[in-house]
Amino acid sequence: MLERRVTVAIAEGLHARPAAMFAKLAGEQSAKVTIGKVGGEQVATDSILGVMTLGAGFGDVVLLQADDEGAAEALAVLAEYLATED
Repeated sequence: MLERRVTVAIAEGLHARPAAMFAKLAGEQSAKVTIGKVGGEQVATDSILGVMTLGAGFGDVVLLQADDEGAAEALAVLAEYLATED
């Protein structure tokens, strides 16, 4: 399983619009990816509600995980979105 820790750089965190955009981007990836706060429960990245319920805010560290074909590329794309200031 591949993992990647990312610090959320989006000013409002993963709430509403950023969560929707993140879930849409995740759904476009060939690998299924999960996200969670470090030490917390993982949720599917393509679920807007799941992503929002994490309560991940600006500066929080989240853990992305995937093990399907295309996992490395999917993690890179999603990590880039989270680490880019919005």
